Amino acid sequence: MSKKMRSKPRKEISYTSRIRVRFVETDPLGIVWHGNYIQYFEDGREAFGRHHGISYLDQKEHNFSTPIVKSNSEHKLPLRYGDVATIKTIYIDSPAAKMMFRYEIYNPKDELVCTGETVQVFVELGGEMSLTIPDFFLAWKKKVGLVDE
Repeated sequence: MSKKMRSKPRKEISYTSRIRVRFVETDPLGIVWHGNYIQYFEDGREAFGRHHGISYLDQKEHNFSTPIVKSNSEHKLPLRYGDVATIKTIYIDSPAAKMMFRYEIYNPKDELVCTGETVQVFVELGGEMSLTIPDFFLAWKKKVGLVDE
């Protein structure tokens, strides 16, 4: 295979955050209801955005929002009321005008309890979906080393 045909390894950009499971997030047995993992993904995504300079407020400042168009999750073990869970949020680079994230959630024993992915698209605040990567997002990708200057 020629050098030109090989894809260069992608840099992983991630951020690890923690949440404490609240009583309201559990069922009568004290186990986290499955639908709350989507909220945990959002908690991780917001922490990622604040840490890496691409938060929802940064997007809004450039007249964009990024609604989720696809999400999935796979549950392996339960989280329980009072657990401090670790959320690893990993940005998956794409040449398209979208943001993709992968998530890994761990319990206090460092056991993997849930994985998932989300896909978000860029929508101008007026409601028009962007078919090209917005300039501010391209600048962010250059800043974090995903795009050559």
